[in-house]
Amino acid sequence: MASGPPETPGITLPPAPTPAWEVLENLQHGQENGHEQEDDLQTDEGFDGHTDSDLDSALGSNLADSTYSLSSSIYEYRTLHGRTYHSDRGTAQYWASNDDQASQSLDLAIAAIWAMSDFAEEHPHVEVVGTEISPVQPSWIPPNLRLEIEDCNDSWTFRPHSFDFVHMRFMLGSITDWTATFREAFTACKPGGWVESYEVSSTMESDDNSIPEGSAMQRWGEVFEEGGQRAGRSFAIIREDVQRKSMEEAGFVNIEVVDLKAPFGGWHAEERLRQVGHYMQAALERDYEGYLLFLACELLGWTEEQVRELCTQLRHEVRSGQHHPYFRQRIVYGQKPEV
Repeated sequence: MASGPPETPGITLPPAPTPAWEVLENLQHGQENGHEQEDDLQTDEGFDGHTDSDLDSALGSNLADSTYSLSSSIYEYRTLHGRTYHSDRGTAQYWASNDDQASQSLDLAIAAIWAMSDFAEEHPHVEVVGTEISPVQPSWIPPNLRLEIEDCNDSWTFRPHSFDFVHMRFMLGSITDWTATFREAFTACKPGGWVESYEVSSTMESDDNSIPEGSAMQRWGEVFEEGGQRAGRSFAIIREDVQRKSMEEAGFVNIEVVDLKAPFGGWHAEERLRQVGHYMQAALERDYEGYLLFLACELLGWTEEQVRELCTQLRHEVRSGQHHPYFRQRIVYGQKPEV
């Protein structure tokens, strides 16, 4: 008797590649859980005629102390292993390169700037403020989007009760104290407002045990886990349930967790998920080395040649189609209690 194709490991994603903030908005309106919510994300209907002073209204008086202006020192990037990294001025520490190659890879993988720009364009009456540790922002942004240089590990410079919605993404390996960071977000958020955290696991997994012991796919995740431990900035955010626990400790209520799996490579039988896998593969293959060099060489004592060998083997394994890896993703959102 002829047998059918092997069963594809179960992968769950939203019905469309929806930005995380839109998932939150849909969930808040009860489209995911079938319950209507009384509260809605607020907008500033008077924003059309904003002035510079309006844009500054959310900023605290200690702005100059911990929000960096675009002075020359911010552009003094470090060069390590032939790649550039953010300036070491101040307290900011980040493990990924910030040169053009890395930025293009990150744009494909997490689309942080695109998400902010799209949100600002689709909500023209809302004031949107985005922060980064390096001046890698695009030359054009919507007029209601303001980008600043700031390290979220420091005390936030925004006035208390300033924002209806705070979104954070791809912070793994860069946060020293997640509870403290969420407390800063709690303070900056208006009563009844929402905070959302979107994170991706650095470890490849499979539901059919198709990631061999000792493979490059397995070793990839080990570099991040060990490097994060050495730096005191964990990458095991999803496995350790850091987002939910830290939001609870910070005082948020009505916390919800959305778990997703994103296939890596074109192995999945379902067309849309196969497309997602191709996008993930294109994003990481564009710059495997840029993700690994700092952690492996600066923190774990690897040589550049060892990193290149791992990346070469990883490309071979993923392109072979014999493995079914995916990355876990988690969206956690919670509400600041009403007064």
